Amino acid sequence: MAENHAQSAGHPAMDYGEHEKTYQTFIQLIKYTVAGVALLLALLAFFLG
Repeated sequence: MAENHAQSAGHPAMDYGEHEKTYQTFIQLIKYTVAGVALLLALLAFFLG
């Protein structure tokens, strides 16, 4: 995502700092979810395959 957020470029009521924090938390959650599913699939393949 872009690092340079000019306040005049968006709506003045938007809290861009909070938006960036929420987005980074969402991306981190997705990474951990994908890693967990991959681990689960690997364990299933090992024990059941």
